[in-house]
Amino acid sequence: MREMWFALFGAAMLVSTVPGAARSPQTPAEAPKSEAGTPTAPSPLAVTEDDRVLGKSDAPITIVEYASLNCPHCAHFALDVLPTVKEKWIDTGKAKLVVRDYPLDEQALRAAMVTRCAPPDRYYALVDTFLQAQPKWVGARDYRETLARLAKLGGMSQKQFDSCIDDAALANKLAETRLVADQQLGVDATPTFFINGTRFEGEPSVAAMDKALSAASAKS
Repeated sequence: MREMWFALFGAAMLVSTVPGAARSPQTPAEAPKSEAGTPTAPSPLAVTEDDRVLGKSDAPITIVEYASLNCPHCAHFALDVLPTVKEKWIDTGKAKLVVRDYPLDEQALRAAMVTRCAPPDRYYALVDTFLQAQPKWVGARDYRETLARLAKLGGMSQKQFDSCIDDAALANKLAETRLVADQQLGVDATPTFFINGTRFEGEPSVAAMDKALSAASAKS
């Protein structure tokens, strides 16, 4: 299993470049059908039971964000931009946000694994904690120790943390999520957004996101 993770993550790193936030489980999207009525492969952007979603499941606009927990641009979006977007678009039922892990390195992968091991009612708080505390654990001599202390604030024991961060199956799963994003969607930086299937271009400022969401709303 460990070899599988290294192979997946290594392949992802070869086709990606390092860059220039909550969310509840959803029912898997129904597989689309061809004109003949036979099922076809679902879009890589289709919402699945593994996704973490913010907002109402029936919101007409879906924002998919690929993010890395050690990415400062992702932290800026989650902490400074998302609150305004959430108030206008998500809390009103117009849009929902799907955040997917796109770890830029092993450090980010391990942090993402810890958030995925958190109970659903603590997941969002832990993500925000990691993003707010980036200066404390990103680049730390022992980032695992710092992450463990932060996770403990969210109710995760040291034993639970150790078991989670060394879960090879979970590591492989998150690495494969990144690989799919690389190969099928052309994701090569974080954060990367898709709004109703269309890739968002430019800086994800409040004004730019509002403009893109307004355009999507006009089409829905």
